[in-house]
Amino acid sequence: MLLDPFIPNPDVRSRQEIVVRAPAGVVLDVARGFDMQSIPGVRAIIWLRGRVLGATAHRGRAPIGLVGEMLGMGWGRLAEERDRYFVAGAACQPWRADVVFSPIPPERFAAFADPDRVKIAWTLEAETIEPALTRFATETRAVATDESARRKFRRYWRAFGVGVPVIRWLLLPALRREAELRWRATPTPPAALPRPSPPRAAD
Repeated sequence: MLLDPFIPNPDVRSRQEIVVRAPAGVVLDVARGFDMQSIPGVRAIIWLRGRVLGATAHRGRAPIGLVGEMLGMGWGRLAEERDRYFVAGAACQPWRADVVFSPIPPERFAAFADPDRVKIAWTLEAETIEPALTRFATETRAVATDESARRKFRRYWRAFGVGVPVIRWLLLPALRREAELRWRATPTPPAALPRPSPPRAAD
């Protein structure tokens, strides 16, 4: 429950998880550096939202990894533990076409109540099941700071909220493939950490 200290009573909560045949450190490293927009379906969802809301077109995007890109957009780092989890959050007005994310210090996040804002926080989590078997999860929570923001956010979420779980459903299998490929390609993994077998050809 990494988000409980920051958003204990969310207006919206979405959580997805998947099991990956690779150590937690490998999985989290892949997740942090993954380029979401390398997945065509994710690019399409982002493009569609921008098109419907009239967002400004952004060109020349450099793929710098999920965490690097999010921090560059204005998300703030709320908590982190190497090889286990990363937590980020920000305040914004998600119903705007060009969303501006404002970081909030971790110690102020729970109490932050500037009017007409929505606080959003999300996680990347890698839980060890076995030495080379990991449960990877990602959770997003959002809560409005006042009733005016809550009404706007509800209208926005009814129209676009489905995009969040769909992006995760597209992202998690791609992340699993990348992490397992990286682990399989490790030159000399410790003997106690078995690598996944390569895919078998169909009979």
